[in-house]
Amino acid sequence: MSNQILLIATSNLNKAKEISEALKDFSLEIKTLKDFCEIKPPEETGKTFFENAYLKAKYYAKKTGLMCLADDSGLEVDILNKAPGIYSSRFAGENATDEENNEKLLELLKGVPLEKRRARFVCVIIVYHPIGKYIKTEGIWEGFIGFKPKGSYGFGYDPIFLVPEYDYQKTAAELPIEEKNKISHRGKALAKLKEIFPEFLKSIK
Repeated sequence: MSNQILLIATSNLNKAKEISEALKDFSLEIKTLKDFCEIKPPEETGKTFFENAYLKAKYYAKKTGLMCLADDSGLEVDILNKAPGIYSSRFAGENATDEENNEKLLELLKGVPLEKRRARFVCVIIVYHPIGKYIKTEGIWEGFIGFKPKGSYGFGYDPIFLVPEYDYQKTAAELPIEEKNKISHRGKALAKLKEIFPEFLKSIK
């Protein structure tokens, strides 16, 4: 298979690394939005993870002429009516850091017992080709929100997300990337993507 260029629609190099690692078996030349700093990001007007992922993938594919992978992912906390949801990355403000988002969430959950802190990570991935074809996958990772940040791996809400695979004794940020990729929401969505990706690549030749 000849090398194809895949634009991963993120400037978050941690996320790009996670995705490119999962797709390493394909002959792909990976680019990120760091390679296209001149392109202004689209307004994320979608009301769902799917709508925002599709919007981003189509926008950047059309702008660059490249096959584009975009994901929209976030955290849903049941007791907060599934907030922060699609606003996960800017929960504490437009340019909020991961730490600020985590702090805001922990503050909102102050005094709430563990059994009522059920949450899940959701990830929707779209790969869109400029000819107008696209594929979609989704992954969900159920868990609970802890009481304080733990761990130095990962990003986003990983330090406060207690994972079921370790009986809620470890956070996502305590798992090395290889381990996390096997069980995370994005890992699950990427695993599904790997299954349908070869057929998609054939269809766009």
